[in-house]
Amino acid sequence: MRRGRIRAAAAVTAVVALAVIVAAVFGGTSKGAVKSSRTAAVNTSVKGNVSFDGIWTSSTGQKPFQKVIDAFHKKFPGVHVNYKPVGNNLPTVLATAVAGGHPPDMADIAQPGTIKQFANQHKLKPITYASSALKKNFSPGWLKLGKFNGKQYAFVFKAANKSLVWYNVPAFKAAGVTTPKTFSQLLKEAKTIKASGTPAYSIGGAEGWTLTDLFENIYVRTIGVPKYNALSAHKIKWTDSSVTTALKSMGKILGDTSNIAGGSAGALQDSFNQSVTNAFASPSKGAMVFEADFVGGVILSQTKAKPKTGFNTFVWPQITAGADAKAVEIEGDLMVTFRDNPAIRAFVKYLASPKAAAIWAHAGGFGTGNHNMKASVYPDSITRATEAPLLTAKSVVFDMSDLQPPAFGSTAGQGEWGLFQKFLQNPSNISGIQKDLEKAAASAYKH
Repeated sequence: MRRGRIRAAAAVTAVVALAVIVAAVFGGTSKGAVKSSRTAAVNTSVKGNVSFDGIWTSSTGQKPFQKVIDAFHKKFPGVHVNYKPVGNNLPTVLATAVAGGHPPDMADIAQPGTIKQFANQHKLKPITYASSALKKNFSPGWLKLGKFNGKQYAFVFKAANKSLVWYNVPAFKAAGVTTPKTFSQLLKEAKTIKASGTPAYSIGGAEGWTLTDLFENIYVRTIGVPKYNALSAHKIKWTDSSVTTALKSMGKILGDTSNIAGGSAGALQDSFNQSVTNAFASPSKGAMVFEADFVGGVILSQTKAKPKTGFNTFVWPQITAGADAKAVEIEGDLMVTFRDNPAIRAFVKYLASPKAAAIWAHAGGFGTGNHNMKASVYPDSITRATEAPLLTAKSVVFDMSDLQPPAFGSTAGQGEWGLFQKFLQNPSNISGIQKDLEKAAASAYKH
């Protein structure tokens, strides 16, 4: 599960650091937009207490979420939201509480599989009462992520954009290349970058999740959302021809071993953080990193590279034409409810509003699919570049690893993580790796 990974807390902190530091470089923006978003009529008729268990702690988002709660309380002074910071142990804590019959009123859950399990057990309450607000502020693609058994049990309140490529600006300038719009352009420009003296790719293959993210972005842009969802649920096999096609594209990157910082062997030894510091060191050891919006915070906290002049980002390039060619992969926090009363309903509807989103977005470290929140709320140009695509995304998929049994999707050294590391070592063995992936998936889905 993504939230159980070692880097989860550091990633959230890094994104907040990005917003703070970059805002200092470029100056603040649109305080008026946030101020006006907090202005609303006071409702004294709704009263009650709402208990809320969340992942965000004092170092990973509790403070901005409390600002959201405080703004809600100004509108509903009779409702008191009691937030409990649980941290990465949240799935276990919730499972124990639910089994004991004492769950919180609400929670944020980052694993759709966990939500589906609770829904199947009839432990969650549908939030159909918020349908009007949700449909007004989120596209159908976003709402589908919170639907289970045909009912709206959740919605993505906070999201991370995983469909980004970060690049070393001086390396691109030295090679005379621009940011690519298509996959074929990316491959062509990668060779030009190499010819200028810098390997094009920096890959943190010591942590298998970076490789699954690479595959997932390629797969959805090659095959589309329906098959992506089918593969995520193991409704099609990993030996399917669609996987073959995506792995061939992935192999064009991993197979270009002399164009990877440290070669395949070096990539297998480099952690995610090392892949970032390699790319944005001076001189650069690799011009591009394929990863999520939290890369920027790592650059700022661990290198001397500056926004715009030292580093920048672009969206994952198109591979095949079609509606899903610009699909966005996310990981995120979905709001769920274990009880139903007027106080809970009021808070759910408020969280679904652009006003609530704007409060955290202005603080930084926050992405949202709430298209009625203006991108100008974001505190700096880099954050706007990384998070604005979420606002307009029509095709959205959740990180595939988070949708699968942990034994297959998110365990170090085995399942997807371990097998994609093997693929990094030998990207020509497409048939062999597909068979291994299918065997591991079939075993995990039996349990």
